[in-house]
This record gives sequence, C-alpha cells and structure tokens, in this order.
Amino acid sequence: MALLNFNRPADYLDAAREMAKTGRPTLARLLAEEAADRTADTTEADRIRAEFNGNSLRQED
Repeated sequence: MALLNFNRPADYLDAAREMAKTGRPTLARLLAEEAADRTADTTEADRIRAEFNGNSLRQED
C-alpha cells in the first residue's frame, strides 16, 4: 500500500477521484472540497466542486 502525501490541491483531487472510482462518494466529496479550498483560482475551485455532485458535507461550528 502506498503512503499518501498531501501537499498540493492536486493530491487531494487525485485522491478524491480514486475514492469516487472505488465507490466512496462521501469521502470523494470531502477530499474534493479540501482540494477546492486549497486552490487559489476561484474558477478552478468551482470546477472542482462541480465535478463531485452533492452539497457540502462539512459541519461548521
């Protein structure tokens, strides 16, 4: 099993796609949200969020 290293938004996005591919849509959405949050370009962040269906799954205080 490979050790995952998340340093860039692309790392989160790659993991999100892998989770979606393996039938884990909730985890995929959370990883995609993190990728979007770490993306400086708001247009790209919106595109990332749109790639993964559903509403935000984060709980805010």
